[in-house]
Amino acid sequence: MKTTTHTPLRRHAALAVLVALLTVPALGQELNYTAFINRVMEHNPAYAAAKLDLSMSQADLSVAKKFTDPTLSAEYGNNSDWDIAMGTSFSFGLDKTISFGKRSARIAVARHNLDASEAGLQLFVATLRAEATLAFIDALLARDLTVIGQQNAQNMESLYRSDSLRHAKGELSEIDVLQTRLEANIARQEYLAQQVEYRNALVELDRLMGDPSRSTAAVEGSLNAPMRLYSLDSLLRYADSLRPDIVQQRHLALASESELTQVRRERMPDIDLALGVNYNTRVRNEEAPAPEFIGYTVGVSIPLPFSNLNRGDIRSGQYKARQAHLECDIIRQQAQAEIITAYNNYRSAVSRLADFNSVILHNARQVLDGKMYAYRRGETSLLEVINAQHTYNELQQAYVECLHSCMTARVELERCAGTARFGL
Repeated sequence: MKTTTHTPLRRHAALAVLVALLTVPALGQELNYTAFINRVMEHNPAYAAAKLDLSMSQADLSVAKKFTDPTLSAEYGNNSDWDIAMGTSFSFGLDKTISFGKRSARIAVARHNLDASEAGLQLFVATLRAEATLAFIDALLARDLTVIGQQNAQNMESLYRSDSLRHAKGELSEIDVLQTRLEANIARQEYLAQQVEYRNALVELDRLMGDPSRSTAAVEGSLNAPMRLYSLDSLLRYADSLRPDIVQQRHLALASESELTQVRRERMPDIDLALGVNYNTRVRNEEAPAPEFIGYTVGVSIPLPFSNLNRGDIRSGQYKARQAHLECDIIRQQAQAEIITAYNNYRSAVSRLADFNSVILHNARQVLDGKMYAYRRGETSLLEVINAQHTYNELQQAYVECLHSCMTARVELERCAGTARFGL
């Protein structure tokens, strides 16, 4: 009898130490959503790389604004026969190529590409903020599930300790104690798995902040953000006008049209203008004397564009512009489908959440407490207690998961609509 009493107590002590170790948070920092999202936007390496695309487009616009440079030439002439004194000559020339509309066409292409890059960066920011917000919501869910699992493990451990003492007194069979012990082990294993999920969710937050070794210990906040009312028609109109990927594709379509204009203007021949000044010294040769004089030359060079008979580049540009507009329509249709789907998912999540309330959870807790009390008095079976515990845990998990679904569905709806109102 003595062995039966003290062995469970030693097990209880070991389990209590294990639970205490598991509940001690890792060294690190607690994190709230505002600090998290600010750090993501400041330190995320992918965002820093995406901003370089905009800088490159700005540089391309500067390049497109360049003018063609004039050419300055100088020549010196001498007959190299000093005995007959034929004199020397100096000439200076300035050549300039004149293009008609090519520079403005290049600028238009670069400007539309810059606008597309700005919209692309906005799209990247919206996607990154949505991804970060969803990751934070996932971390909140993992934390709440861990808390529920911890409470369940502690409840089952407490029940096992109580049953061990009752068994030691001869009030409970060994089979019931073994069953309680199994349930306590299962609850503890579930809690350990939930802890790992929580820690991994925190690592994902650290990765988004650009520092996977930051060791965030916990997140602050709750899965109870207020629900919002949305008008599907308003979301569709907003997305059609301001959703970043649609805006980006529109600018790319305009860039394709400008490229077609540029191709047409590139086929126009350039005109080369030349101005020259010649200075000749006096010729002192007795047979053919000549005075000192300054001469001027003006020249125009116009190529004959026979190669323009080949219109392949024009047709290619026309096809590219048409394709860009079709892709814009495709993106608009995809956006509409995504918004409608996300809107339906959000309404469904809100409807499911409406089925939960504090009364249901309170009643489930009352049932569990009542079963526990009756079990300790020997008025009910262990199976009924375990069923009540499972029901209460499932309701708690279903409630936080429903809150999680509502929040993620709202973020996804705002991402699809391009409203950029992410927040908790």
